[in-house]
Amino acid sequence: FTQAVARAMALAAGADDAAAVSLDHPDLAEEVPWVRRAFPAAKTLVALVARMHPESIRSPLRSVANHEFHQTGEHMDRVARALTRALTDRGHRALNPAMAFPMEMDDFPGRTWIVSHKRVALAAQLGRMGVHRSVIHPRFGSFVLLGTVITDAPLVDAPDPLTFNPCFGCNLCVAACPVGALEPDGAFHFSACYDHNYREFMSGFEDLLEDVADSRDRRALREKVSASESASMWQSLAYKPNYKAAYCLAVCPAGEDLLGPFLRARAEHVRTVVKPLLDREEPVYAVAGSDAEAHARKRFPHKKLRLVRSSLRPASARAMFRALPLTFQRGPAKGWRATYHFDLTGEGAVQATVEINDGRLSVRDGLVGDADLRVTADAALWIDIVTHRRSPVLATLTGRLRARGDRRLLARFAACFPR
Repeated sequence: FTQAVARAMALAAGADDAAAVSLDHPDLAEEVPWVRRAFPAAKTLVALVARMHPESIRSPLRSVANHEFHQTGEHMDRVARALTRALTDRGHRALNPAMAFPMEMDDFPGRTWIVSHKRVALAAQLGRMGVHRSVIHPRFGSFVLLGTVITDAPLVDAPDPLTFNPCFGCNLCVAACPVGALEPDGAFHFSACYDHNYREFMSGFEDLLEDVADSRDRRALREKVSASESASMWQSLAYKPNYKAAYCLAVCPAGEDLLGPFLRARAEHVRTVVKPLLDREEPVYAVAGSDAEAHARKRFPHKKLRLVRSSLRPASARAMFRALPLTFQRGPAKGWRATYHFDLTGEGAVQATVEINDGRLSVRDGLVGDADLRVTADAALWIDIVTHRRSPVLATLTGRLRARGDRRLLARFAACFPR
């Protein structure tokens, strides 16, 4: 099984580009247990690329953009299935995970995907990661969706190396994001993107259900959730979930097919592609006290800010510490420094050291060095406190939560992870 054979079979199945990579590639080490869990015989991953139509993704009418996402996603699933069948006909075993959904929700909000299509595409040299955290294909740019076929066919050669980075750092994606999920220095606010852009994919539905449960009657619910929001959520449930923005892809001029026109008419690109998205009046979803809220208020005062609960709700103490870098807010962490020790006992016990240093975060296993504040509690109780099911004050008064050191740092810690 060679690169040439893999690519020819993928193109025949309908892919716009493809390459194969061995599962033992060092950049795929994190994928191995998940891939093998789904398909123990796995040896090779075939990365697939399906091209989207740029003008559809760029449209300020997001139903047009989302229709293109859906159509291309469905096409990718058909391509992956056709390739799996072709491999089977050649005597190989093969498996095609979904391009996006359905996923395995048993570990939600932990990892739900079988294989990271982005990571596989990067290892297969089909692109480079852009500032916007999406893969940029050297020819098609950001206007691609990715898929992966897993097979037991042993790969005998490596993909040709991609010798340049299609992302040239224009930072238009930074300017276009309504919640400031991207920063010029390369920082990425995962939770900001997830809470807004992916609202109708997963946790936004849970948020809506909680609004229903918390409302005393229909009038109270209508004050919380507008008719257009309810209709949008229902449309996502009926016709596949819709991105709220994805502007980072829409404005990206990278890629051989797109770069020339952009370089010849930058001002025209900004006027016709970027500005309509910036000027668009729309709801922006952000957690109260988050960097996203501050960004939206300052940068997009004409957009309707909608404060919501965090979509990332940890199911265990260990999951919480894994997720801290995803929910960390740099704004409340600026201008001070502290080291925290967390000694959480009982079922799901965990010890962790968290350091906040002038807008930067470090999370390590174990109790490392000296702490400015040491927190001791039952792990289950701590998760209840973090998710606002229990009062930290009552837990402290009853001795179930013990904080040794500067207790004011506990409130500062909470401000860096608003929920």
